[in-house]
Amino acid sequence: MGMPAEERLGLHIKRAEQALIAAKQSAVRPAGLTVPQYAALFALAGSPGISGAALARACLVTPQAMTVVLKNLEERGFIERSPHPWHRNVLETQLTDTGRTALEEADRRAVVVERAIADEFSAEERKTLRDLLARCTKAITRTTPDL
Repeated sequence: MGMPAEERLGLHIKRAEQALIAAKQSAVRPAGLTVPQYAALFALAGSPGISGAALARACLVTPQAMTVVLKNLEERGFIERSPHPWHRNVLETQLTDTGRTALEEADRRAVVVERAIADEFSAEERKTLRDLLARCTKAITRTTPDL
């Protein structure tokens, strides 16, 4: 083997990611949302009118995956989509009141997960962790240029 198991960090990062996603899924489920739907609503709240492609980039998913998420949110009345005033082939997406209510409920619960993580670290450790994770991302991207 090229590297001993105890030196491999990928497994630890994956465990943390899976634990986070599972906790967030449990948190947002009572609001009737999945984690990708919650992420989309959260991003829309911060950037009303954002296009589907830009929303996909913001949520770190493919445009195809975001199309499915948006279709489901629109069918449930959480968002409305309308043609951009100048770029008719671009759809602007807005939260509805129903979507905003679902987001607020989900976010109250998701913040509990985020606070639990933050409370494990000092402010300096949180900054260090963000920096270390950014370095991990940069290293991964360097070894896999097509990401």
